[in-house]
Amino acid sequence: MRAVQADPAVERSLALLRGIFGSRLGEEIGVRFWDGTELVAPGAAFVLNVNAPFALRAAFTPPLDLNPGKAFVEGWIDVDGPLELALDTLERAVAGVSKVGLMKLAPLLARLPRPPAADRRAAHLRGKVHSKARDAAAIGFHYDQPVAFYRTFLGRELVYSCAYWDEGVTNVDDAQRAKLDYVLDKIRLKPGQTFLDIGCGWGGLVIRAAQRGARALGVTLSRRQHEEAQRRIAAAKVEDRASVELRDYRELGGERFDAIASVGMVEHVGRERLREYFTCAYRALRDGGLFLNHGIVQQGRDGKGFRAGNDFIGRYVFPDGDLTPIDATLREAQAAGFEVRDVENLREHYAKTLRAWVANLTAHREEALAASDARTERIWRIYMAGSARGFALGRMGLMQSLLAKPRTDGTVDVPATRRDLYRNGSFA
Repeated sequence: MRAVQADPAVERSLALLRGIFGSRLGEEIGVRFWDGTELVAPGAAFVLNVNAPFALRAAFTPPLDLNPGKAFVEGWIDVDGPLELALDTLERAVAGVSKVGLMKLAPLLARLPRPPAADRRAAHLRGKVHSKARDAAAIGFHYDQPVAFYRTFLGRELVYSCAYWDEGVTNVDDAQRAKLDYVLDKIRLKPGQTFLDIGCGWGGLVIRAAQRGARALGVTLSRRQHEEAQRRIAAAKVEDRASVELRDYRELGGERFDAIASVGMVEHVGRERLREYFTCAYRALRDGGLFLNHGIVQQGRDGKGFRAGNDFIGRYVFPDGDLTPIDATLREAQAAGFEVRDVENLREHYAKTLRAWVANLTAHREEALAASDARTERIWRIYMAGSARGFALGRMGLMQSLLAKPRTDGTVDVPATRRDLYRNGSFA
């Protein structure tokens, strides 16, 4: 442990952190400042690096749903050790400071230097929210990173959605393959049937459906995903049964499919357009067929959901993202004509998936930096660590909703029991 406080900004920053963390600072929580001053006890759970005199003012000045993440992205603050633990510890500590304590900390913040302007990687979308043009821009902002960057943490299957950690599955590659089969088993996809994947990413589910004998089409708004999906389809030698197109879900026309899935796309639709989204899927599905809608939902007693705006998620990660409560989502699905047959919350699976991705990104940081840049790597690292915490605490859920399009006589292609899924090994 070493403490040399010559810089007044260090003294004020240290006093500020003591006001937040109390006696834990310097013991279980270490701190290291830009001038070499540090309080780090052996066995500290993590070390907070304060890399500039203005760093804490930048991080702790409102809006607090934007500025702490922004300070991390800019490298003004950093963490040595488990980032998810650091985020959890910080939020709990700040929540535990009394109003009087916060009033005492405010002058310390005000006496720190002002941070410079920095917003180089933030989204600045134009046009009507959830118009086709703006949706394409929002999707491009998030997904059009180099494929090599995503590969550093997503793994072999290149699937960017919640994995399924079935019994005996120990790594994210196998968990993603299990998820692909889990989705296709739920919609009871059979060889020779036609299948549509709305928001197909890099083509993982389309390829897997084709490998299982279906004729599969995927649609995406991301040009880079489209290019990589085509390459992967060719590499898998399933070009005769699989294809991916640059197409909006609102442009499906009169095509009909035996089964449909949408995995991790509904979050981009917007609550005002959910009815239209489900109606498009309903029209594209044959009578009696099944549609699996897999997406993140906001959980909580207020029932309001979460709409990304001028916060960290909206500015740096998912511009125009919209997480609705599951009851609101299902109401819109039913209003479009669907019957709800099954709803499963896989939030613990997503917490585990995100932690695996963070571990991969940390282990392959140099490759990630070579493929992109330091700011992008930091955006994804803090976003995924924070999201893992959100799922673990139950603030967010991952819902797989199985929806059916009844025939005029009320029948749908769902077996009377789940024995077929047990036989396929999906429910171990």
